[in-house]
Amino acid sequence: MKSIYSATQEELLELTLSSGEKKFRLTQLNEWLFKRFAYDWDDMNNIPVSYRELLRKNYRSLKETLEVVEVAKDSPTGTRKLLSRLHDGELIETVIIPAKNRNTICISSQAGCACGCVFCASGMNGLTRNLELGEIFGQVILAALELGEKPDNIVFMGVGEPFNNYENAVGAAKLLNGGPPVGLGIGARKITISTCGIVPGIKKFADEGYQFELSVSLHAPSNLLRDKIMPINRRWKLEELMATCREYEEKTNRIITFEYTLVDGVNNTRKHADELIACLRGLKCKVNLIPLSPVPEYPGKTPSEQSCEQFGSYLLAHGIQTTLRRSKGKGVNGACGQLRRQAAPKQ
Repeated sequence: MKSIYSATQEELLELTLSSGEKKFRLTQLNEWLFKRFAYDWDDMNNIPVSYRELLRKNYRSLKETLEVVEVAKDSPTGTRKLLSRLHDGELIETVIIPAKNRNTICISSQAGCACGCVFCASGMNGLTRNLELGEIFGQVILAALELGEKPDNIVFMGVGEPFNNYENAVGAAKLLNGGPPVGLGIGARKITISTCGIVPGIKKFADEGYQFELSVSLHAPSNLLRDKIMPINRRWKLEELMATCREYEEKTNRIITFEYTLVDGVNNTRKHADELIACLRGLKCKVNLIPLSPVPEYPGKTPSEQSCEQFGSYLLAHGIQTTLRRSKGKGVNGACGQLRRQAAPKQ
């Protein structure tokens, strides 16, 4: 049995009509799914019990798909981390990151991750399974229920590699973008899909012509270093990745964001900055610098704020659009690289 959010409209219409119900029941259902954000079947109080029971027998409700077991709040930043249990007992995390004019929701695409970036807690225990479309999309509905309003910015930067679960991740993005009445109507440019460098996925994403934003986790400007900290580089070398990024730009005329986690003494020297500038030369892009969020399994250190600012200023001086990100959610292990599918530490 799959999540109701994984069902197509064609499937739902066939089920509705074959049960003897009128077509307008599907209209009512869609309103509960995409506008009123029903958590469970019994919330749909204007739908007959018989129709609700039919749905219950064929699909999992949001509660049955993603049961919230903990909401942890990082008091200094207002960041909230939702820990949810899936139908098979697996746990995933979703992070709500507040800002002045918007709420960003960081969602997971897999239970675990096979990519093994050395500074990222999400892959420490490997990959369990892909999330289905409804398990990905449903995280945004949970966040909407927590916030009391529809979120306006979505990033596929939680646990997992979206392009290793391409159809479900992109399908969820399309549903987030779609509507009304089916979907949330979030603008394509408010939806970012991040990859650690899955070259076939980037190529497919370019060929399919989506208007969603693309983010590439780079983290190192040379093969020697990237091989050490990002095992995916042993499969697709930096030259192939960057060539694919240039092809993406040519096909889509869109700017790529490169994520670059700064680790003290590992990838944040002037030499590394010069190599990064050379790597990105001629490419329409921007760089997000992210000071390392510590995890116990990785001995790397977070650079000083002054060091991070100097690295960013140097890139800016050489024509690279650069932003230094301030990590949010460290107090609940909800910052970049800290998600590991477990409860937050007590504050």
